[in-house]
Amino acid sequence: MTKIITFTACTALLFIGFTSIKAQKNTDDKIKKVLYFNPEVDPDIEEIKEPTNHAFFSAVSDNLSERKNRMLRTETQVSFDSIDKKTISDYCINNEADFAVVPKVKYFKVGIGKYVFSNQVIVSMKLFDATGNLLTETDYDTYRKNMRLLGSTVNSVKIGTNGAIKEIVKKLRKIKSTSETGF
Repeated sequence: MTKIITFTACTALLFIGFTSIKAQKNTDDKIKKVLYFNPEVDPDIEEIKEPTNHAFFSAVSDNLSERKNRMLRTETQVSFDSIDKKTISDYCINNEADFAVVPKVKYFKVGIGKYVFSNQVIVSMKLFDATGNLLTETDYDTYRKNMRLLGSTVNSVKIGTNGAIKEIVKKLRKIKSTSETGF
């Protein structure tokens, strides 16, 4: 009888130990949900907004498929320069998102005419947590970083978006490492 009780007690302790280890592992590997707003396009011309949105979200989905994140998209455009903390928080709560990204795509104006653009862009992003606090922001200039003179505008938007996401991830790692060390 004592052997059965001892065996049952040891089995129960092993089971409790394995489940607690598994629970700890799942919290670290949790898939984060990132909410992306439509990018603010500068200059504000209706004809270039849809191709810019398509190229931007194509690059985001390609980039996030490599990471353990899930992209949520909202068709809302938020002003990049004047962001309301409450609005970001409400969108994150309603979409059950862990983070929110507010992007901006600025085209370079080249030439004399009103509608003459180059294929160079600056992609800027601001990353917020679910409560609406700004975590980090970055911008990626395709001309200065890659020295791209030729190529399509769609590819420039994709390259700029990928570069901006990599910069944000790099800054988040730096913030995380400094918060863990106590500085």
